[in-house]
Amino acid sequence: MVPTRDLWAGFPQDYIRLLSQWYCSLGQCCESGDCRIINNITGLASDLQLKLHGQHLAQSVVLKAVQGFISNPESNKPLTLSFHGWSGTGKNFVARIVADNMYRDGVKSECVRLFIAPFHFPHARLVDTYKGQLREAIRDMVLRCPQTLFIFDEAEKLHPGLIDAIKPYMDHYDNVDGVSYRRAVFLFLSNIGGTTINDVALDFWHSGQNREDIGMEDLEHRLRAEAMESQGGFAQSELMSGHLIDFFVPFLPLEYRHVKLCARDAYAARGLEPDEGTLDEVAKAMLYVPKEERLFSAQGCKSIPQRINFFLP
Repeated sequence: MVPTRDLWAGFPQDYIRLLSQWYCSLGQCCESGDCRIINNITGLASDLQLKLHGQHLAQSVVLKAVQGFISNPESNKPLTLSFHGWSGTGKNFVARIVADNMYRDGVKSECVRLFIAPFHFPHARLVDTYKGQLREAIRDMVLRCPQTLFIFDEAEKLHPGLIDAIKPYMDHYDNVDGVSYRRAVFLFLSNIGGTTINDVALDFWHSGQNREDIGMEDLEHRLRAEAMESQGGFAQSELMSGHLIDFFVPFLPLEYRHVKLCARDAYAARGLEPDEGTLDEVAKAMLYVPKEERLFSAQGCKSIPQRINFFLP
């Protein structure tokens, strides 16, 4: 493990970075100078293409955003992405895919930190305490690993004051109190905009257009507007008013055919190869909405790994 901040408090960050790189490279040679970081763009592209179903927009935007950020060491700000959509559509899954392809140890890497809003910051009355804890945690992580991935799940439940407390770390500053955050990546995952996304997808279906014809121009500006008008921390935070989110990434509702693909993957993860009839049985067991069309899986693919237990021999 890399020495903690207490051991090098007061040292210049350049010195800390050199020490960190030396420490991580002991016993093996790493082209990046930091054995924890792999930045496998080829793997990211492959995983998004093969493992993520029904999300052509997320596939494209996430790949281009991460690839562009990694290939530009002189970026003038951290990469900040906001994932939006119903539960079960793949937001957490994509966050894990990003982690797996940026870091040798994936989400278990000491360069990755997950915050779950209602779990880590449950009490509004303690927001001032949380501010200090969060700022310290982010600073400590970046000192130990400049290319840190921060994931904020259920971000719509973050107190606006908490978001504003870390806003400087996502802004266009060379450094904040001597520490540069420009190589960090921030992912915000929320259900905000889920209904808007579903309405657009349903409109395309009613008009006979292909789902894959839905473009960012059909959704991103609507997501941005809804985020700014929402009741959660996003709307009232400087993250929105300061336009610090680089991309609002929509996750579309999943259809029957996508649920079957998820079921196939769940079986494959157990070393099994089910027939089409079995996959159909799993997909039919899910709840679909709206009531009239029964087009979209109400839970996405979230419960599929557990549901296939009922269909095993």
